[in-house]
Amino acid sequence: MSRQDFRCLERLRVRWAEIDAQQIVFNAHYLGYFDTAVGAYWRALALPYADTMKALGGDLFVRKSTVEYLGSAHYDDLLDIGVRCARVGTTSLTVQCAVFRGDELLVHGELVYVFADASTQRPLPVPQALRDTLLGFEAGEPMVSVRVGDWDLLGEHAGAIRQAVFVQEQKIPAEMEWDAADASCVHAVAYNRLGVPLATGRLLEHVPGVAKIGRMAVMRSMRGARIGREVLEALMQAARERGEREVLLHAQLSAASFYMRAGFLQRGPLFEEAGIQHVEMVRGL
Repeated sequence: MSRQDFRCLERLRVRWAEIDAQQIVFNAHYLGYFDTAVGAYWRALALPYADTMKALGGDLFVRKSTVEYLGSAHYDDLLDIGVRCARVGTTSLTVQCAVFRGDELLVHGELVYVFADASTQRPLPVPQALRDTLLGFEAGEPMVSVRVGDWDLLGEHAGAIRQAVFVQEQKIPAEMEWDAADASCVHAVAYNRLGVPLATGRLLEHVPGVAKIGRMAVMRSMRGARIGREVLEALMQAARERGEREVLLHAQLSAASFYMRAGFLQRGPLFEEAGIQHVEMVRGL
């Protein structure tokens, strides 16, 4: 078993509270590491866990867990926790987890989940949509698709995401969020394999030859899963197809590093919009 066997790796740092009298990670904490990494696995699948289980009419219950210890992690070690779905049965999933320090395998184990009725915990067949998503991810298939279109086509889903992120989460006044530009913008919405909208953004002309990307929003449970990057790339491609030579955006300061990783550069000083610090960023096309 090696790092290359896992498409999903979650990085964790060993905390002081996790080591024992032998100055190594207490053995029970590795199951906690597995559980944290399984959360990352659901993000990699682009499946918000609670909403997905509700939509599928069941939930996953751990039936069995096994752990094999080959080595020990120490305080302040950086660990990568690999997760993969090794088997999908009629009513159960077998998930393999592994803890790596660099390329060294320290601990590995299996978690067996049963898909069951949330109230009675009686087993149910694994839904085909979930089965296809799990097997598709392990086969290297994309987990999201991005649709690009106008407000009539995408407005309902784009608007719901923006309402959740900007108005409800960030407390931006609704009257500042909605404007007439939506009707003429190019919009993009990312959907998971179950057809659930997870992220959005829009593109409009700033000045001739320069496009502006705005209203970039990703549902909270899906942040860090590269879904926002998929939307950003789709909007930049739409700008290229229109013949734009440059794209700019006003990034919330907390998101500036996300855009820098996508090749954007900061231009000008910080400024405030809707009570939130922003910076203008640009990139050539």
